[in-house]
This record gives sequence, structure tokens and C-alpha cells, in this order.
Amino acid sequence: MPPSFSQFASNLTVETAFNVLARAKQLKAAGKEVVELEIGDSPFPSTSHAKRIGQLAIEADHTHYCPSDGLPEFRHAIAQYMRSRYGLDIGAEHVVVGPGAKVFELFFCQLFLDPGDGVLVFSPHFPTYVPNILSRQARIRFSVLRQERQFRPDPADVERFLVEDPRPKAIFINSPHNPTGGVATWDDLLQIAELVRRRNVAVFSDEPYDRMVWSGEHRSLIQVPGLLDHTVAVYTFSKSFSMSGWRVGYAICSPVIARMIGQLINTTLSCTPPFVQLAAKAALEGDETESLEMMATFRRKVELLAEGLSRIEGVKCFVPAGTFYVFPNVAAICNRLGITSHGLAMYLLEAADDRFGVACLGGECFGEAGAGFLRFSCAEKDERIARAVAFLPDAFSRKERVKKFLEENPSFKLASLYPE
Repeated sequence: MPPSFSQFASNLTVETAFNVLARAKQLKAAGKEVVELEIGDSPFPSTSHAKRIGQLAIEADHTHYCPSDGLPEFRHAIAQYMRSRYGLDIGAEHVVVGPGAKVFELFFCQLFLDPGDGVLVFSPHFPTYVPNILSRQARIRFSVLRQERQFRPDPADVERFLVEDPRPKAIFINSPHNPTGGVATWDDLLQIAELVRRRNVAVFSDEPYDRMVWSGEHRSLIQVPGLLDHTVAVYTFSKSFSMSGWRVGYAICSPVIARMIGQLINTTLSCTPPFVQLAAKAALEGDETESLEMMATFRRKVELLAEGLSRIEGVKCFVPAGTFYVFPNVAAICNRLGITSHGLAMYLLEAADDRFGVACLGGECFGEAGAGFLRFSCAEKDERIARAVAFLPDAFSRKERVKKFLEENPSFKLASLYPE
């Protein structure tokens, strides 16, 4: 008899985007044309210096162990970049390198959370926050991000959490925000900082889209004097330099926290591959122009998609302030068709047409607060984005196809109407 899984493992939730990606690939392999707007990956090649130096680093045998917290020269380059870009008074001792940004969620939870601690998460939320928090047997309190506030975090909810929760210990902030595209303002962050300072509260500041801000500018809690001791701010090369498959990111925090995270990397991952770090260092130092060109292209794609969606009857949508996601409210369409928002997403992929489909995600993939919304990424060519948008009104009108899809997939039937 095989051993049973733990209660945590048995209830583990995952990032749905990868499941939808797999289904989209399966349908494409069977001959269906699919416009893939489901996954948060860059459609561009990795930047040129990163590729060239990465290859040279492998040839030079930079393929062995290195310090767990990252190559000293890479950490120094990151600190120099962050000083220049955000005016931070930091050095290499404030930097720790990891395989992407997502892994720092786990390290943050291991460092700061004990069973029964309270954690505030703004929602809709990145789906892997929840399992990482629950792995520490901590309690989650959700704060709903609202479209009428441009999906910005509400400092009043932070204050309520700190006052009402019996053991408030951590806050998760994601700006620019996935999936909504909301961007916290400097005033939002200053108010939150004032509430957090002098309290035994840690903040996970998730900032992988820091170079994708289309309205205003990107600001971080670590720019507020005194908040670096409370905050782990994380970044990645996946979006800015199109290096998602390289798996490289970093955290900015106090030297004490950085050393502790380095110890966790030592006990779990040993290190991030050195040739990957050298490639990322080359990107940081040599590929700024390429990165900016990619960001400009992303902005055009976001505007194309958002403006197209906003013209569809029953869709409430605006151009997001940041990221390469668009998060339209489709509650009226779901209510009319009697289908959940993720059911609507899967219908667009699988059943709206026999030969053509659009892959996207239902908002509930990012928590209950996302119900009634869809998330589209912009990781396709402009003409394919335009074709996907043009397809949607016709797909929404095919009521008999929706009815048949719901008969075959009753779990997607809408139990109660979404607020419009």
C-alpha cells in the first residue's frame, strides 16, 4: 500500500494558466487554430547580450556550484541598477538571487510565518500566494481590489487588518498587479508604510512587472525610508528581458533578511546556476535599449486589446495602468449565458468554434474576487490579438453552443448571478 499524502499536498492548488496552456497546446496539436492569450510569458526572444554571454559562460565552464545568495559580481550589478533606477541606498549585501521571483514567496513565508499568523492578501491575487501561505498553517484575509479604484490596494483595508486580526504578521502586495493591471500610487504606498512601520509585520512586495507601467510610474515600499527592514521586494528577468525559461530573479531586502534567504536557498536549491546569473548580468548592463523597445511593443498590444474589448457589448474594460494583461468585466455576458467566467474562458477555447479558439483565463483562477472577469495576456502578434477580439462577439452570440458546452460541463453553470 503506498503512503498517503499530507493534508496540505492533498489540497494543493496550482497556477491554472499552465493547465489552460497545456489544453491549448493539445488542441493545436489536433489541428485547431488557437490564439494564446492565457499565459504570462513574453513572445519575444531573450535579449541579445543575455544569449551571447550565457552561451560563452557555458563554454567557459561556469556550470558548477556558486554562492547560495548569488554571484558577488551579479549582486553588485543589481544593487548598482536599483540605485540608479529607484534611488535606493543599497549595496550587494541587500541583494539575494534566486531562480525567478516565485520561489521568494515560499522563502518569505518560511522566514516570517508561524501557524495561526494572519496574512493580508489583495485579491484577485497571484494563485501561488495561497499554497505558500497555507504551507505555514497561517490564516489568509483577502482584501478585494475593485475596478472602480483601478484595482489599487486600499490602505483602509490594511488598517482594518492590523486592528482586527488577532495576530497580523504579513501583507502581500503586487504592483503592477497580475491579473488586473492595477498600479499602486505613491500615496497608496506611503499610507500603507505609515501603518506598517514600528509593527511586527513583514511585507512581500511582488514587482516582476516594474518596467511595465503605462500610466504614472512604478514605485515600491522599499523606497520609503525605514520600510526596507520590513519588506522583501522581488523582481525577475522573465518579463523585462524575455528570460522566463532561464529562471532568474532577485530580492531586495535588509542584509539580515538577505542572509536568511541565502540560508534557505542553501538548504533547498544550493544556488542559481552561475551561467544564468552571468547572462542576466549581461542583460542588465547591455540590453536596456532592447528591453525598452519590448516594453513599448507591449504597451501598444495592451492598448489594442483593451480598446477592442471595450467596444464589445456587455464588456466593461479600461486600459490597465501596467503589466501586459487586460482584465475585463464580463459579468453581464456570464449572467446572460448562465456560465461562470472560467467556464466562459474554456468555452472560447474549446467549444465556441470547431476550427478556431481563444485561450484566456477566468478571473476566479485568481480567487473569488476575480469571478465575473476574464484575464487576457498580450503575448501574441497584433493581427492575432485583433482576430481574437473580432471573434468574441460572435462566440458570445452562439447560445446553442454554450448550452451544449454546459450540458457537457455542468460544473461551469452559473449558480447565482454576478453583480454587474
